[in-house]
Amino acid sequence: MMGGAPQEHGETIAEFSSYEGAQKAVSQLIASDVPAKDIAIVGRGLRSVETVTGRLGYAAAARTGAINGILLGLLFSAIFVLGTPNAAIQLFVGVMFVGIAIGMLMSIVTYSLLRRRRDFTSITQVVADHYEVTVLPRSLPRSREILGARARSAAPVSPPADAPLPPPKYGERIDLPAPTSDAPASGTDDTGTDPAPEQKPAT
Repeated sequence: MMGGAPQEHGETIAEFSSYEGAQKAVSQLIASDVPAKDIAIVGRGLRSVETVTGRLGYAAAARTGAINGILLGLLFSAIFVLGTPNAAIQLFVGVMFVGIAIGMLMSIVTYSLLRRRRDFTSITQVVADHYEVTVLPRSLPRSREILGARARSAAPVSPPADAPLPPPKYGERIDLPAPTSDAPASGTDDTGTDPAPEQKPAT
């Protein structure tokens, strides 16, 4: 249902890449006696997607008008039949054709006025990058128990400090640590040169 004042969303317990997945989670929560008013589906990263379904011309406008005209003819026929129960079937069919003709005429006139601005048909949808299932704090423990592995904590868990690093990806640059120098070998000083030979006192 669209519109209305926004309500409190609560805490996110699960994320889904599709709206159908979020719907299944909500159905599972409601089936387990979680109050429906405590649950919400929040779409993140909303965007409008307009899918072009075809080219709009006079023929397509006439077909659309004919379909709408059938509904209009049925309405007029029902009024005539209820008003005059003894009316002939030809009157019913005639009213149907009149409704179809009126619908086609109105659709063609509308298209002729708008064809310079829009000459195609389309369907507009609002989709999201991902969907979050949120629950109010009073139903949070029960909801996490029901969803099980799909429920997640809002606070991210940081890996331990001594955890091994993941293997590098292909083409990723790796900075190797600088080699550590060993202790100076015997017979050399810190500068890498041999020390001066020890001089014996002259006899």
